[in-house]
Amino acid sequence: MKVKPVVAATDGSPESLLAVEWAAAEAIRHAAPLRIVSAASLPPRMTGLQVRPERDYVADLVRAERDRALDAAASRAARAAPGLVIMTDPLPGPPAQAVTESGSGASMLVVGSRGAGAFTAMTLGSVSRYAAAHAECPVVVIRDPNPVPSRQVGVGVGDLEDCPGSLTFAFEEASLRQDSLLAVHACPAPDAAEAAIRLAELLESWREKYPGVPVSHQVVPGHPGRALVGLTARADLVVMGRHAGHPGPHGPGPVRHAVLSHAHGPVAVVPTVS
Repeated sequence: MKVKPVVAATDGSPESLLAVEWAAAEAIRHAAPLRIVSAASLPPRMTGLQVRPERDYVADLVRAERDRALDAAASRAARAAPGLVIMTDPLPGPPAQAVTESGSGASMLVVGSRGAGAFTAMTLGSVSRYAAAHAECPVVVIRDPNPVPSRQVGVGVGDLEDCPGSLTFAFEEASLRQDSLLAVHACPAPDAAEAAIRLAELLESWREKYPGVPVSHQVVPGHPGRALVGLTARADLVVMGRHAGHPGPHGPGPVRHAVLSHAHGPVAVVPTVS
């Protein structure tokens, strides 16, 4: 069976290079190749112009900047993960859609939480939100990884009946990293005792599938977004689910939006088919 690549997007910004380096380490864990992509398009004010010398000149600059971003990212990944198979791929079309579509057939798509490329059309800030809401594969948004690993993967459990996509991803990550796993569910305080029982029951089958992963769980009062943001400050990776058929018109739902906006570390958004 063909190994799915890890895909990382870059725009040349320090944030995107950090994402590429994180993705390279992830590709090593998964024994997978790394595909680095970059999309560039003309600034909006120039897209409606007919063919003119100044338009062609700016288009050439944008493509050159994109190619430099790819070269820099490939060098960064090679230094971080010697021996890793690395491919680079310039993408046509609007950056948000192009980067999101590049995740088709990938094990995950890794993006920076924000970007600062030389051209506004290349920056990754809006791209990461679009990808987290629409990609077919898990999307990992990188924000300031903790320099001292906590050796813990966190997962938000919203549906106590079942959430196979996010739990599968979280347990696989914990197993590959040889980390512990903490499952967190937020609910009103009066429901906490019952929720804790149901959460423990839900996790039991996963403990059996992954006997080498130490598992703990918490039920916390209050808003789930606040609970998960707090979890990002102490976990190496926090995993959330997303119903694949219900991304919202422009971006992730309110909980995911809050977490992606205020996270202290990497966050994975995993689509789950309803």
